[in-house]
Amino acid sequence: MAETIAPYAQAHAGFRLGDEEAKLSGSLAGGINACVECCDRWPADRVALEWEDQHGHRETLTFGDLKARSARFANVLTAQGVGPGDVVACMLPRVPDLMTVALGTWRAGAVYQPLFTAFGPKAIEHRLKTSKAKLVVTDPANRPKLDEILDAPKAMVTTPLSGAAPVAPGDLDFAKAMAAASDQFEPAMRKGDDLMLLMSTSGTTGLPKGVPVPLKALISFRTYMTAAIDLRADDTFWNIADPGWAYGLYYAVIGPLLIGHATTFYDGGFTAESTYRIIKSHGITNLAGAPTAFRLLIAAGPEPAHGVKGQLRVVSSAGEPLNPEVIRWFAEHLAAPIHDHYGQTELGMCVNNHHGLDHPVRPGSAGLAMPGYRVAVLSDDGRELGPHEPGTLAIDIAKSPALWFSGYHLTETPAIAGGYYRTGDTVELEDNGAISFVGRNDDVITSSGYRIGPFDVESALIEHKAILETAVIGKPDAERTEIVKAYVVLKKGFEASEELAEELRLHVRHRLSAHAYPREIAFVAELPKTPSGKIQRFLLRNAEKAAHEGGKAH
Repeated sequence: MAETIAPYAQAHAGFRLGDEEAKLSGSLAGGINACVECCDRWPADRVALEWEDQHGHRETLTFGDLKARSARFANVLTAQGVGPGDVVACMLPRVPDLMTVALGTWRAGAVYQPLFTAFGPKAIEHRLKTSKAKLVVTDPANRPKLDEILDAPKAMVTTPLSGAAPVAPGDLDFAKAMAAASDQFEPAMRKGDDLMLLMSTSGTTGLPKGVPVPLKALISFRTYMTAAIDLRADDTFWNIADPGWAYGLYYAVIGPLLIGHATTFYDGGFTAESTYRIIKSHGITNLAGAPTAFRLLIAAGPEPAHGVKGQLRVVSSAGEPLNPEVIRWFAEHLAAPIHDHYGQTELGMCVNNHHGLDHPVRPGSAGLAMPGYRVAVLSDDGRELGPHEPGTLAIDIAKSPALWFSGYHLTETPAIAGGYYRTGDTVELEDNGAISFVGRNDDVITSSGYRIGPFDVESALIEHKAILETAVIGKPDAERTEIVKAYVVLKKGFEASEELAEELRLHVRHRLSAHAYPREIAFVAELPKTPSGKIQRFLLRNAEKAAHEGGKAH
């Protein structure tokens, strides 16, 4: 039976922190445990996890299964001297053991630190140095990376489905330790300001910073799942984001379990074929992911999409702005509404085109502030700007009761000042209070006195039939300050040529304006990205600056 979509204005104005806290099992002041909220409080026979790997092996776990596994792992941690407030790092792919480690860590009152499996030793070392983790749980494939890390914590190694060689001397055997541990463990109760996660920023603009996530963030996570994702009891949910990153951990693990709903893990490489297969075979109706993944579905063409057309009730996109062309393609070939959502590791999601709240949705807009948040657009001197004036997206701290971020771990946070948290993203306010994304502050291009947002140029380019992906930057120019330069990845079947470059220039000039088209176009095989899939425009920009400076030196 379809649920009524609540009006946005009513939900936003009616948000009360006390009402939302009452939906939790515990109390932020009197004692709360994330494992209880995500596991213990739900019926033991209710399905919590549907897992499949690239070879077609499947496993289904109930909340009762997860409760027993989390208790065993909490006992394992206690035996290793890990207690409330200590950090446990986990470097595992999307497998059931990852869920066991996260829930068991929280059950023991400890802090969970995700490590993305594609990280190399240097990236891992930086994060472990930040967290001072007491234990790292990993698998045989990733274990050798720890050998290259100075003063690495003790390692505990899992056994993959295929079987593995004996655990090396000095390491702990996850399977043996779990088998010997009791499946009873009284959850360690904590307070709302105590940490449940220690995250790291994605490193889009510099070295990753540690982001402490307290237990009170559960309220914000829950609001996103209900208001923006609109996860309903009869949905089958899949968030394809990796739980080594914020969007995957917050909203593929914590979010669905927090409201007693099953989640889906697929442990395999991302392809259009595997994605459509999982959607069809698991009966997915509610899908979430990143624009990078959705653009690859489009690149595969409309024919593979026919098999699941009409099956997806809603699709949510986060990580980078959603190009309008993606929205149109999903409507035509999947008959699915795909909505853009905005957030950061530091905030969780906070500006969305909410599936669960009725409000106008305009392609290219990031949407409206999530209930529990008030957003503003600030000038460089800290004034709130009105509609159609580019400025920095900020969170009004005093009027955002759901905000949980208060500063980086062991690092100054200059983004918090004057009662606001500044996101570093350049946006414009629309007449109805919605937010339109322009780019990160450093990404905005200044050319002949015009301020040009790379997102608009990229969205125009991606409408062209030849374009798979693109990144637009400002290239230093003596006459214009900067010119617009586009790096372009072509779809299969198209070849780079000056004729195609000119066609793309004219296409953007026609779609946007005479000053915003790319005067230079570089055809490339791939774009530089963070491991989470965000395009690193600053690397392209820095390369152009270096070339410009080198040219002047000669």
